[in-house]
Amino acid sequence: MLSLKKPYTITRNKVIMDYARVYCDTPEKLLKSPLFFDLMDRFIEKTAAKGSSLFAFLLEALPKTKRDDLAGYLVSLFRLLASYSPEEIVSMNRDFEPVLARREELHELVEELYNFWRRFERFLYLEAPKRQEATNSELHGVQFIKSNEEFKNLVLYVYRRVAENITGNSPRVYRQLPSGANMGMLIEQVDWLCPALYQSLSQVPFIRLSLVNPPVILYPHSNKRKGAFEEIASLTPEMLCIDPSQWFCYPVKAGELTAFIFFHQDFISLALSLSNLFETARYEDIRGQKPDLIMVFGLSGQDLTSETLFYEDMENDIMTGLVRYSEEVDYFGYFKKMALTLHNIAMLKRGRLPVHGAMVHIKLKDGTESNIVIVGDSGAGKSETIEAFRTLNTEDICELKIIFDDMGSLGVNNDGRVAGYGTETGAFVRLDDLESGYAYEEIDRSIFMNPDKTNARLIIPITRYNHIIKGYPVDLLLYANNYEQIDDGHPAVEFFSTPGEALDVFRSGARLAKGTTDENGLVHTYFANPFGAPQRKGIHEKHAELYFDRMFKAGVRVGQIRTRLGIRGFEHTGPRTASEGLLRIVRNLKN
Repeated sequence: MLSLKKPYTITRNKVIMDYARVYCDTPEKLLKSPLFFDLMDRFIEKTAAKGSSLFAFLLEALPKTKRDDLAGYLVSLFRLLASYSPEEIVSMNRDFEPVLARREELHELVEELYNFWRRFERFLYLEAPKRQEATNSELHGVQFIKSNEEFKNLVLYVYRRVAENITGNSPRVYRQLPSGANMGMLIEQVDWLCPALYQSLSQVPFIRLSLVNPPVILYPHSNKRKGAFEEIASLTPEMLCIDPSQWFCYPVKAGELTAFIFFHQDFISLALSLSNLFETARYEDIRGQKPDLIMVFGLSGQDLTSETLFYEDMENDIMTGLVRYSEEVDYFGYFKKMALTLHNIAMLKRGRLPVHGAMVHIKLKDGTESNIVIVGDSGAGKSETIEAFRTLNTEDICELKIIFDDMGSLGVNNDGRVAGYGTETGAFVRLDDLESGYAYEEIDRSIFMNPDKTNARLIIPITRYNHIIKGYPVDLLLYANNYEQIDDGHPAVEFFSTPGEALDVFRSGARLAKGTTDENGLVHTYFANPFGAPQRKGIHEKHAELYFDRMFKAGVRVGQIRTRLGIRGFEHTGPRTASEGLLRIVRNLKN
């Protein structure tokens, strides 16, 4: 089916390139390529639509040239400028003299064309040969990385060479701007244990290796998630009808579960951003295997009753999520939260208690160790409070290890203790709520989304896969209260005396909405977790009562921490004060 894929696709400000079919290793090949001609034509169209002075320059210099012929004229000129000076070109062909006589305008056109290319979100993929067994594929990975570097260097070289020949001067400052692909992927056809219901997905290639050239800055259409995920009673093959030539699959590990995330190419920027959030599944997790979770993102079927649906496929023991093609779901939160909703329901079936929260392992220099879980819905301050630990000016903390940042589950380890397990190796956090400068400290690993808007986000790797599946015994379980002030009657950290008292607060799930969803004001979400808990409230309630009873009997301290993140003016000082109060408690645990 891969042969049906186009050499390149330009869609929704994205350029998606099959490198095997757009391969260029010389300036001549690059400038003769259909992609370059297409980009030149689109650039001219854009300058004409804007009434740009550059388009006026072309009309003045080439009054007899038709609009449809301008792209071909400029492409021919650029091919010559990659090798010759303007004087040499005019001596060979005087048709180019009117444009070459106005070198300043021509140089400006080159700069704007280069910027036009760089403003696209650019993606490169390369198909690896299909394997018959789980053999080592490092060679293909090395070739793919090398190809990406070569493409980037070639684009940069051609741009500079053309500009230098026009001006007759070399730059005095060389800026090594990212000129190639922002992201790339090595894809492969892999045979998996595909039930009949999902046969339309069987020919979609899998991403086996992803490449990110950070910092990556993306501008998805939406900037918040809306509504809830709706469960459907039945799933038909017609609902999953797709054209495999426009789809890819990113296989990831959501905790211990394997998730196949199928996505339409128009959502490639969000899908590849999963590389900073989840562990990529191994070949052995795919070939001949049936996934625990399936998500299909970008469906156009008329049978979908809502934009976000899920289905519990009991016959095949697969949790399936469906997201309808829409600009409204062009937001990373839909990828993340749908996958985690499926994970949480699957965990409930396995006897685990999913928690919407963050967990950290803290070790002090005196040997004190503590594993802390902070539960809270979006904007409650769970991640921000843990991040504040990192920036505390204290020499007490010698190790701070993130177990999970947003979603995990509670289980019972081999020692009979309640332990925390994670789902993600990365974090999807609000830029506004981070300590000033933190995003820039981590810029070399980051993917930014809509950094100029409210609810700007950062996706960054924060932990390793072995930590999230290990299972760390829980010492402190706290609810993130972001709406109450701290005073004599309301300390930063407060503990409950009974399981019933604790369950009442956790069930209520109160928080001041921060604009990360379509909610406003003081809202309540069952267990601060709209992702699986309310959908399976009966079994969740039974698990919650059992786990809270077990924790109280084992001496786990359960309470709430007032982050004040929802109170205006305390976005930074609130989580910091909360983390200072929590650190004092951790210091006293040894006593």
